[in-house]
Amino acid sequence: MSKIKIKQVKSQIKCPLNQKRTLEALGLRKIGQVVEHDASTAILGMVNKVQHLVSVEEIK
Repeated sequence: MSKIKIKQVKSQIKCPLNQKRTLEALGLRKIGQVVEHDASTAILGMVNKVQHLVSVEEIK
């Protein structure tokens, strides 16, 4: 399975609670923090929900 690198680029202040919880579930707490996950459908769905707060890069 391919992997993706997710980086938080915007603050979660003034975001709805469900988006804050989604960032927390992805393992992101601070701006600039980077995490790696498998590109499963669940992870891609969470990334899609907070796509305005994160940047995504595919790892080869």
